[in-house]
Amino acid sequence: MSWLDAELREQPHALARLLERQGPHADELAVAFRRDDIRYILIASRGSSSNAARYAQYLLGRANRVPVMFATPSLYTIYGQPPRLDGAIVVGISQSGASPDVGSVLAEARRQGRPTLALTNDPASPLAQEADAVLPLEAGEERAVAATKTFLNSLGAVALLFAAIGDDDVARAELSRMPEALEAQIALSFEKAPRLEEYVYGAGATVVARGVNYCTAYEVALKIRELSGLVVEAYSPADLMHGPIAAIRPGWPVVVIAPTGPALQSVADLLPTLEERGARLLVVSDVPGLVERAHTPLPLVPGVPEWLSPLAAVIPGQVTAMRLAELRGVDVDAPLGLRKITLTT
Repeated sequence: MSWLDAELREQPHALARLLERQGPHADELAVAFRRDDIRYILIASRGSSSNAARYAQYLLGRANRVPVMFATPSLYTIYGQPPRLDGAIVVGISQSGASPDVGSVLAEARRQGRPTLALTNDPASPLAQEADAVLPLEAGEERAVAATKTFLNSLGAVALLFAAIGDDDVARAELSRMPEALEAQIALSFEKAPRLEEYVYGAGATVVARGVNYCTAYEVALKIRELSGLVVEAYSPADLMHGPIAAIRPGWPVVVIAPTGPALQSVADLLPTLEERGARLLVVSDVPGLVERAHTPLPLVPGVPEWLSPLAAVIPGQVTAMRLAELRGVDVDAPLGLRKITLTT
């Protein structure tokens, strides 16, 4: 078994460890988000961590009812003209905690006297040292280049903060049941894994989702791209319709991520257009009617609350990305010359 396969299967246990060890700590960290002077949340991140940041954009925006925006690290590192951060709480998300440009944003925030928080799998990392507080991801060592359990635990850490900021016992209870749901999802995704040979020699694919699963679309696109070398891009339905849909020709694969929830209908409404254009639909959903319309069904376990659905919905994408890469003859633990830690400035 590859490291990637093993770490993918370890995700329920990694999430359970995070919830057990860091649940009370998240309650303490939530106090900073409730400060009277907090008017927005600024997030610095790269790679898979930026996809977790997209999840945070929805959840922390809902919890705090303040704008959640992404930092522009080049202003700090290349141009030397960082913005004024009055009113910000600044969050750095980095699985390794080693990215210099993410750390530079937190360092400047501290210089300006703003509260900072690091979400990282390495509490001794440079990013952690730049932060006022750290929420460790508790994922354990991850050896495969493609992030699985560190990405999922980044989502879990954001979910912990969401429940803590709102002091929401219902959310805490729903989150506590997610390791069991992930066990069921992993079993389902391997048991129902479809044949993918028809996609092996393609040029790429498109991934579509909306709402809290916008992050899932980006993460699934990244996983397929970095493992297989295919050109895969993510869009919301609205953005796809504003021009990029012209590239959807007969036979083009489109991964549609559509769990039950408020965003479901806007994604489902796109299917007739995709079908008219002859797209091959790979549908990630717990809605039987949508899964039945798929050329390649990727079913989800039912009963996962929509706000937590990205934790489950990413798993069929991870399994698909891994299996497709294996069919293409790629070493999934060290794909296409990539490295585990990428240092950007």
